[in-house]
Amino acid sequence: MSEQQEREILTYDLFGSAVREIAQKVVDSGYEPDIVLSIARGGLALGMGLGYALDVKNLSAVNVEFYTGVNERLDVPMMLPPTPAAVDLTGMKVLIADDVADTGKTLEIVHEFCKGHVAEARTAVIFEKPWTVINADYVYKLTDRWIDFPWSSQPPLVDRRGGQAH
Repeated sequence: MSEQQEREILTYDLFGSAVREIAQKVVDSGYEPDIVLSIARGGLALGMGLGYALDVKNLSAVNVEFYTGVNERLDVPMMLPPTPAAVDLTGMKVLIADDVADTGKTLEIVHEFCKGHVAEARTAVIFEKPWTVINADYVYKLTDRWIDFPWSSQPPLVDRRGGQAH
Protein backbone atom coordinates (compact mmCIF):
# COMPACT_ATOMS: atom_id res chain seq x y z
CA MET A 1 0.00 0.00 0.00
CA SER A 2 1.41 3.39 -0.94
CA GLU A 3 1.77 6.23 1.55
CA GLN A 4 -1.07 8.08 -0.24
CA GLN A 5 -3.42 5.13 0.41
CA GLU A 6 -2.36 4.91 4.07
CA ARG A 7 -3.28 8.54 4.71
CA GLU A 8 -6.46 10.55 4.73
CA ILE A 9 -5.86 13.57 2.47
CA LEU A 10 -7.97 16.65 3.22
CA THR A 11 -7.71 19.37 0.59
CA TYR A 12 -8.95 22.92 1.09
CA ASP A 13 -11.88 22.12 -1.25
CA LEU A 14 -12.82 19.05 0.80
CA PHE A 15 -12.41 21.10 3.97
CA GLY A 16 -15.00 23.59 2.69
CA SER A 17 -17.42 20.75 2.01
CA ALA A 18 -16.71 19.23 5.45
CA VAL A 19 -17.50 22.51 7.22
CA ARG A 20 -20.84 22.85 5.44
CA GLU A 21 -21.73 19.20 6.10
CA ILE A 22 -20.91 19.49 9.81
CA ALA A 23 -22.84 22.77 10.06
CA GLN A 24 -25.85 21.14 8.39
CA LYS A 25 -25.72 18.32 10.97
CA VAL A 26 -25.76 20.93 13.75
CA VAL A 27 -28.75 22.70 12.15
CA ASP A 28 -30.59 19.41 11.57
CA SER A 29 -30.12 18.46 15.23
CA GLY A 30 -31.79 21.69 16.36
CA TYR A 31 -28.74 22.77 18.40
CA GLU A 32 -28.21 26.54 18.37
CA PRO A 33 -24.83 27.38 19.91
CA ASP A 34 -24.22 30.77 21.48
CA ILE A 35 -20.46 30.41 21.05
CA VAL A 36 -18.03 28.30 19.02
CA LEU A 37 -14.99 27.38 21.10
CA SER A 38 -12.13 26.25 18.87
CA ILE A 39 -9.25 24.11 20.05
CA ALA A 40 -6.11 25.76 18.70
CA ARG A 41 -4.44 25.27 16.39
CA GLY A 42 -6.21 22.51 14.48
CA GLY A 43 -9.77 23.56 15.32
CA LEU A 44 -9.41 27.24 14.44
CA ALA A 45 -10.31 26.90 10.76
CA LEU A 46 -13.28 24.66 11.55
CA GLY A 47 -14.46 27.03 14.28
CA MET A 48 -14.33 30.02 11.93
CA GLY A 49 -16.14 28.11 9.20
CA LEU A 50 -18.83 26.91 11.59
CA GLY A 51 -19.20 30.44 12.95
CA TYR A 52 -20.01 31.75 9.49
CA ALA A 53 -22.18 28.76 8.45
CA LEU A 54 -24.21 28.87 11.69
CA ASP A 55 -24.25 32.70 11.92
CA VAL A 56 -22.50 32.63 15.31
CA LYS A 57 -20.32 35.70 15.79
CA ASN A 58 -19.17 34.77 19.28
CA LEU A 59 -15.98 32.77 18.67
CA SER A 60 -13.27 31.90 21.15
CA ALA A 61 -10.27 29.63 21.31
CA VAL A 62 -8.46 27.48 23.81
CA ASN A 63 -4.90 26.23 23.40
CA VAL A 64 -4.27 22.58 24.17
CA GLU A 65 -0.90 20.92 23.58
CA PHE A 66 -0.82 17.19 22.95
CA TYR A 67 0.95 16.32 19.69
CA THR A 68 4.62 17.16 19.42
CA GLY A 69 5.11 15.44 16.05
CA VAL A 70 3.89 12.54 13.92
CA ASN A 71 2.86 9.85 16.43
CA GLU A 72 4.63 11.76 19.23
CA ARG A 73 2.41 12.85 22.11
CA LEU A 74 2.65 14.21 25.59
CA ASP A 75 1.27 11.82 28.24
CA VAL A 76 -1.72 14.07 28.92
CA PRO A 77 -3.04 17.12 27.07
CA MET A 78 -2.45 20.46 28.76
CA MET A 79 -4.61 23.56 28.44
CA LEU A 80 -2.32 26.52 27.88
CA PRO A 81 -3.09 30.08 28.93
CA PRO A 82 -5.00 32.14 28.20
CA THR A 83 -8.05 29.97 28.78
CA PRO A 84 -11.54 31.44 28.46
CA ALA A 85 -12.89 32.45 31.84
CA ALA A 86 -15.49 29.91 32.90
CA VAL A 87 -17.69 32.77 34.09
CA ASP A 88 -17.80 34.12 30.52
CA LEU A 89 -19.25 30.80 29.33
CA THR A 90 -21.85 30.49 32.11
CA GLY A 91 -25.27 29.55 30.80
CA MET A 92 -24.16 29.40 27.17
CA LYS A 93 -24.65 26.69 24.59
CA VAL A 94 -21.11 25.93 23.46
CA LEU A 95 -19.98 24.15 20.30
CA ILE A 96 -16.41 22.89 20.74
CA ALA A 97 -14.57 22.55 17.41
CA ASP A 98 -11.41 20.58 16.64
CA ASP A 99 -9.84 19.04 13.57
CA VAL A 100 -9.66 15.44 14.82
CA ALA A 101 -10.64 13.27 17.77
CA ASP A 102 -7.70 10.85 17.74
CA THR A 103 -7.23 9.69 21.33
CA GLY A 104 -10.04 12.11 22.17
CA LYS A 105 -8.21 13.32 25.26
CA THR A 106 -7.84 16.88 23.97
CA LEU A 107 -11.54 17.12 23.21
CA GLU A 108 -12.34 15.48 26.53
CA ILE A 109 -10.30 17.96 28.59
CA VAL A 110 -12.00 20.94 26.93
CA HIS A 111 -15.44 19.35 27.29
CA GLU A 112 -14.74 18.72 30.99
CA PHE A 113 -13.57 22.33 31.38
CA CYS A 114 -16.96 23.50 30.04
CA LYS A 115 -19.12 21.08 32.01
CA GLY A 116 -20.73 22.56 35.07
CA HIS A 117 -20.45 26.11 33.72
CA VAL A 118 -22.33 26.04 30.45
CA ALA A 119 -25.96 25.28 29.63
CA GLU A 120 -24.80 22.63 27.16
CA ALA A 121 -21.58 21.70 25.39
CA ARG A 122 -21.45 19.72 22.15
CA THR A 123 -18.47 18.77 20.04
CA ALA A 124 -17.69 18.91 16.32
CA VAL A 125 -14.69 17.41 14.52
CA ILE A 126 -13.69 16.88 10.93
CA PHE A 127 -12.29 13.40 11.59
CA GLU A 128 -12.84 10.87 14.36
CA LYS A 129 -10.70 7.79 15.03
CA PRO A 130 -12.33 4.53 16.20
CA TRP A 131 -10.28 4.44 19.43
CA THR A 132 -11.21 7.92 20.70
CA VAL A 133 -12.26 8.14 24.37
CA ILE A 134 -14.97 10.69 23.50
CA ASN A 135 -17.28 10.55 20.52
CA ALA A 136 -18.01 13.92 18.97
CA ASP A 137 -21.60 14.97 18.45
CA TYR A 138 -20.91 16.08 14.88
CA VAL A 139 -18.36 14.31 12.66
CA TYR A 140 -17.52 14.68 8.97
CA LYS A 141 -15.70 11.36 8.57
CA LEU A 142 -14.55 8.35 10.58
CA THR A 143 -11.03 7.12 9.79
CA ASP A 144 -8.23 5.03 11.27
CA ARG A 145 -5.57 6.62 9.02
CA TRP A 146 -3.03 9.37 9.61
CA ILE A 147 -4.52 12.62 8.27
CA ASP A 148 -2.82 15.18 6.05
CA PHE A 149 -4.56 18.50 6.67
CA PRO A 150 -4.03 21.19 4.04
CA TRP A 151 -2.62 23.63 6.62
CA SER A 152 -0.08 21.22 8.11
CA SER A 153 0.87 18.79 5.34
CA GLN A 154 3.87 20.93 4.31
CA PRO A 155 6.69 22.03 6.60
CA PRO A 156 6.61 25.58 7.98
CA LEU A 157 8.40 28.29 6.03
CA VAL A 158 10.46 29.03 9.15
CA ASP A 159 11.84 26.73 11.82
CA ARG A 160 11.30 28.35 15.21
CA ARG A 161 13.06 25.48 16.96
CA GLY A 162 16.50 26.58 15.89
CA GLY A 163 16.73 25.48 12.26
CA GLN A 164 16.75 27.49 9.04
CA ALA A 165 13.93 28.83 6.91
CA HIS A 166 12.69 26.64 4.07
